[in-house]
Amino acid sequence: MITYILRRVLILIPLIFLISVVTFTIIQLPAGDYLSTYIAQLESQGTHMAEEQIQGLRIQYGLDKPITYQYFLWIRKILFEGNFGSSFSYSQPVLDVISERIVLTMVITLTTSVFIWCVSLPIGIITALKQYSFVDYFWTFLGFVGMATPNFLLALVFAWLAFSIFGQNIIGLFSVEYADAPWNMAKVTDLLKHLWVPVILIGTSGTAGFIRVVRGTLLDELNKQYVITARAKGMTESKLLFKYPVRIVLNPMISTIGWMLPGLVSGEVLVSMVLNIPTTGPVLLNALLAQDMYLAGGVLLILSVLTLIGTLVSDIALVWLDPRIRYERAVA
Repeated sequence: MITYILRRVLILIPLIFLISVVTFTIIQLPAGDYLSTYIAQLESQGTHMAEEQIQGLRIQYGLDKPITYQYFLWIRKILFEGNFGSSFSYSQPVLDVISERIVLTMVITLTTSVFIWCVSLPIGIITALKQYSFVDYFWTFLGFVGMATPNFLLALVFAWLAFSIFGQNIIGLFSVEYADAPWNMAKVTDLLKHLWVPVILIGTSGTAGFIRVVRGTLLDELNKQYVITARAKGMTESKLLFKYPVRIVLNPMISTIGWMLPGLVSGEVLVSMVLNIPTTGPVLLNALLAQDMYLAGGVLLILSVLTLIGTLVSDIALVWLDPRIRYERAVA
């Protein structure tokens, strides 16, 4: 087990390097760069820049260097200085732009993951045990609606209903008096009061999908021979259910921890824009549109590293949960 973990950690090093290369290459693929986009915006407003000014800005931003030089300069600063570069559009260091947004994104993501698990697991078990009943059809119908409805549309409808019926404004993660206040217990409490709205809206589709996974997996396990044998030996239904089949049901849920993060982050982009939530989603979208390569590259790299860590954690959890899974080589 320890050998496997060490081997996986060592594999992460070249994998992260490869991801950084791919990330930096992809954000460089569109024609032009941030400066060309910025000049086009100025010219659309009637402002003309001289060629000397453009060349000076290109040298200032380091855009006159080859892409390979820009990449190695970027990755060297990350490794040895912890510096992800400066954002062109925000005129600030990348870490200053995304530090608080990354924290809020992770809080929303982790809370949404807990919400998905706590809701989908019991509902999936109930629908499997009551197959083809009214309860099964009801949750199946809601599950299909949840999977088919875009999260941003739910956010729009939810915001309109909250304001028109209850007179409540659910936009944002903080009240007005705490939006720019320093962090303290009062601000954390205010965050928790507003957090449930994006958690439910972002987690709707994931919850609906996991209900189907739990139901299908449990129905498959309940018809296997070991369950029939345990029943024949007189084991109580509740003990049988939670000792064996439910543990197997957890396997596909745990194995998706790694790719759940990018799915939730991509799902929260439009929801965050609709609800004006200060997370990394809108920042990443704006950075890609403005070709702000260091900001976009920094966000993508951090999210990729978190995804790899999540995948490692899920693999380790699978070994602990299911004794049938072994990563050591079998002795001939």
